[in-house]
Amino acid sequence: MINSNDRITIGEMDCLVRNRAGSRRPLHHVPISNIDFASKLVILDMPRSEEESNPVSNSSPVPAGTRPQFDDLVVGAGVLGLAHAYALARRGRKVLVVERHARALGASVRNFGMIWPIGQTLGANMNLGLRSREIWLELLKNAGIWHHAGGSLHVAHHEDEAQVLTEFHAQAVEQGYDLELINAAETLRHSQAVNPQGLKLSLYSRHEAAVDPREVIATLPGYLQKAWGVRFEFGQMVRGIDGHRVVTSAGEWTASRIWVCAGDETQILYPEILTRQGMFPCKLQMLRTAAQTDGWKIGPHLAGGLTLRHYTSFAGCPTLAALKARVARETPLMDTYGIHVMASQNGRGELTIGDSHEYNPPEEPFGPISPFNTQIIDQLIMDYLRTIMVAPDLEIAERWFGVYLKHPTKLWFETAAEPHVEILTGIGGNGMTLSMGVGEQHVARVLGETGSEDALDSRFSQNSGRQAIPALA
Repeated sequence: MINSNDRITIGEMDCLVRNRAGSRRPLHHVPISNIDFASKLVILDMPRSEEESNPVSNSSPVPAGTRPQFDDLVVGAGVLGLAHAYALARRGRKVLVVERHARALGASVRNFGMIWPIGQTLGANMNLGLRSREIWLELLKNAGIWHHAGGSLHVAHHEDEAQVLTEFHAQAVEQGYDLELINAAETLRHSQAVNPQGLKLSLYSRHEAAVDPREVIATLPGYLQKAWGVRFEFGQMVRGIDGHRVVTSAGEWTASRIWVCAGDETQILYPEILTRQGMFPCKLQMLRTAAQTDGWKIGPHLAGGLTLRHYTSFAGCPTLAALKARVARETPLMDTYGIHVMASQNGRGELTIGDSHEYNPPEEPFGPISPFNTQIIDQLIMDYLRTIMVAPDLEIAERWFGVYLKHPTKLWFETAAEPHVEILTGIGGNGMTLSMGVGEQHVARVLGETGSEDALDSRFSQNSGRQAIPALA
């Protein structure tokens, strides 16, 4: 229950509705301090046709008594929300997606656009990444959205990096994964973007793919509406959820089941849950160049030795500790700002480069994240990039930061927040990679489907953290 003492506080909006008996009942209050009014000005740089810019109606809910009843209402039109909407619609269900902005503007559009199974731990997690990739490629093809299934290269310019890649390759091959360890000459044949100076070898994986996240998030709603009958309502902020009712800034909707896929904005509706889980936001800085000249292509996604410190897939390599020690000794600021460096290229030829990882202290996990970029972070990223990569034009055209929500121990977090209300969040930096697979499996589990392929059943407690919590009134 929300105590009366909690309701009237400075900087909060207390949402009250009348129940059937006519009494006033509080819904989850919405901290205005968490509402980013300025974010609507971000990432509107790519020209769109009228249909792309507004693929579905922004009409308000119809008057009380005639409102449509949906099987499912999804809160959030980011990548996790779209993945859930797609999984639900494929089952023939009537789906509504409600998004607070005119277009999703959060972490789903502020990333590399990498579908990146290679970053997942060998075994069930990587298998989930590969399954998610399959769903992505089918969806992107059917929707006519640009993508490039070009794979990835992890390049080694130090002996310890080469040793870690050699160790990981042996582990992966032993478990049946199709990866190649290739010498310097073969690496340069795979990609003209690799810096040949000091190059030892590389690990090539054919499984990774590239999308433009801005294009995907802007275009998929129109496709899902046209092909699968999903309804979208943009520009409606969800103020409260009460059983089957969802109260928005424009009115009220009802649905048999509600799926909250709102990323770090989940804290607006259910701050108590996130606090109890110890969840915290991560801020990252990224950069983008203008289109490269003369049709120059990067080929596969490119990652350097710093990336071996970042992804759990390499955690079991014996030489990793020595690599980390060298980085800490030679370039300690890389650890201070959580920097590793990768590059991808979109269909317009622009290079996306990053990134850093900054966290609030444990004693204040949802404390203020600086709204400003730090120049030294951008400089560190670009200086390192030039040691592993060459390109015609590395002048930066755009800079931004993104924020995603992360669980301290789990790959993502899901729970039944109330009867008929499901939350899935905290997927960290794995959203583009895992969203389609996670959405598919989450929907299958919650709907109680039998015989569905669910690679996560045996490891719920380790990775997904699904649990029921008392209903919040």
